[in-house]
Amino acid sequence: MSTVDTTSSATAETHHDESGKAREAFRTVTNDVAWIAEAPKPHKAWLAVLGVALVMLGIGVYSIYTVIMTGIGVWGNSNTVCWAWDITNFVWWIGIGHAGTLISAVLYLTRQGWRTSINRAAEAMTIFAVMAAGLFPLLHTGRPWFAWWMLPVPNDMGSLWPQFRSPLMWDVFAVSTYLTTSVLFWFMGLVPDLATFRDRNAAKGNNLKAMIYGLFALGWRGSARQWHRYERAYLILAGLATPLVFSVHSVVSFDFATSQLPGWHTTIFPPYFVAGAIFSGFAMVLTLLIPLRYLFNLQHIIKQEHIHAMCKIILATGMMVGLAYGTEFFMAWYSGNPFEKFAFVSRAFGPFWWAYFAMVSCNVLIPQFFWSKWVRNNNKLIWVLCIFVNIGMWFERFVIIATSLARSFLPSAWSYYTPTRYDVGVFVGTIGLFLTFFMLFFRYLPVVAISEVKGVMPEAHAGKGHH
Repeated sequence: MSTVDTTSSATAETHHDESGKAREAFRTVTNDVAWIAEAPKPHKAWLAVLGVALVMLGIGVYSIYTVIMTGIGVWGNSNTVCWAWDITNFVWWIGIGHAGTLISAVLYLTRQGWRTSINRAAEAMTIFAVMAAGLFPLLHTGRPWFAWWMLPVPNDMGSLWPQFRSPLMWDVFAVSTYLTTSVLFWFMGLVPDLATFRDRNAAKGNNLKAMIYGLFALGWRGSARQWHRYERAYLILAGLATPLVFSVHSVVSFDFATSQLPGWHTTIFPPYFVAGAIFSGFAMVLTLLIPLRYLFNLQHIIKQEHIHAMCKIILATGMMVGLAYGTEFFMAWYSGNPFEKFAFVSRAFGPFWWAYFAMVSCNVLIPQFFWSKWVRNNNKLIWVLCIFVNIGMWFERFVIIATSLARSFLPSAWSYYTPTRYDVGVFVGTIGLFLTFFMLFFRYLPVVAISEVKGVMPEAHAGKGHH
């Protein structure tokens, strides 16, 4: 009998020790994420980046004002190169937004625990990238004040309805669906953490902040019923969002693939664009999170093995993109179509050769460094390589769009494309918009999904062997 009592008391002590350690580990995660929003003064580096972002945003606002008041003739577009930087930037921004949905939905469904430390920032990045992307098609139409015509709503013009065979319409529906789902996914994941911020501010007497966080926490109390419904809804949203990862950039690629233009008229575009989108999206996640992880002491939450996993995804998708480049050249030769052959030879050796080789260098050669474990452990080098990947993916979109148009069927219509300061200004402005929103998100909202990180910690599963 005494042996049983001793055993049970020892087990109780073990349970007590484990629960105490778990509570301390969970409290540490909450404190390490919450202090960024609770600090009375923002970090100097944060202020510096926000200042630069606001200047860039100001340049963009001035450029957009000029474009709207004067017309898109202030851009470098011509009758030959009618899609240029505007659609290049649109596709580039949509691609950057893909990592957030992939991390949130696909990796959640495949139960990849490492996603929890980066999914919140990646989801926010998705929303801000899609907002930046949406500006370009609106401005490119030349009449952004008629944008509501693209919505299938009854109007005062009788039988005027959107042209559903237009790639512009496909983009409207794909991007608006993507943005809506991304916002829902992001906000729903925020709710438990907003409730944590509400309670922490209420305990400290910051009633205004507590009220604001409480308003968006939607009355969350963390009951078993709420958690059960939350997890079910999260699973359903993940299931709905997963097809979007593949469909949205496929629809964007149809803008080109359904045309008759050499260099665009190819069936490889949907998978090629999706792989490129994930490639550039993960590169942007690392570009943003590596410096922020260092500045705000989040190394124990965004761990080195998480960075390793993202590097491996960049390497895999980079090789897919490289395979797509080779396949395009092979099919141009195999097709026997002289226009297709010329389009691809012109890409590599024509007037835009520098853009083509910048694309291949950044997207095919640069990711090969990630084979090395030494490189994957060198975060400064990873950060530089990811910037080159983003540059390369921008050049990929530019090469597809501008070079195909500049050298199409009739030599008499050939021309060279040179951007104007307003092309550059609008693009710089969207980068400023993206960075401004991301910096504000980082400062005032939980940048790491606190509840999800706790759920995959070893302490969350402590004591299972005793049952």
